[in-house]
Amino acid sequence: MIALIQRVTGAGVVVAGRTVGEIGPGLLALIGVQKEDGEANVGRLAERLLVYRVFPDAAGRMNLSLADTGGGLLLVPQFTLAADTHKGTRPSFSSAAPPERAKTLFDALVAEARRRHGKVETGEFGAEMSVTLTNHGPVTFWLNG
Repeated sequence: MIALIQRVTGAGVVVAGRTVGEIGPGLLALIGVQKEDGEANVGRLAERLLVYRVFPDAAGRMNLSLADTGGGLLLVPQFTLAADTHKGTRPSFSSAAPPERAKTLFDALVAEARRRHGKVETGEFGAEMSVTLTNHGPVTFWLNG
């Protein structure tokens, strides 16, 4: 599983004119699921999302995690992260998990994140979404789970 995480002062997801997920300070995580991903990846990625140190401590160093700060986590499914872009001028999605499998694993990630952390919001799997965010820093990292 892939997560492109961004430290934000706020982020939200709108589907068909309605807000489906919204957080204040925290992390926006765009989630891609690859063919070879399984349940072990869910737990590993959930752990990394919550303990990866991207928030500043009192000295301004990135020493605090989402678990430390208690910020929000906005999980947004984004199959394009699993694209193969190594050749040509058009992405190939042959490395992406089939939609049914990807949804199952995304839902499992959401459940695991909610079990471990109180403030978890989501986008809507398979929907055309408008995602807004204010990236703080900017701080953006690519995580594999």
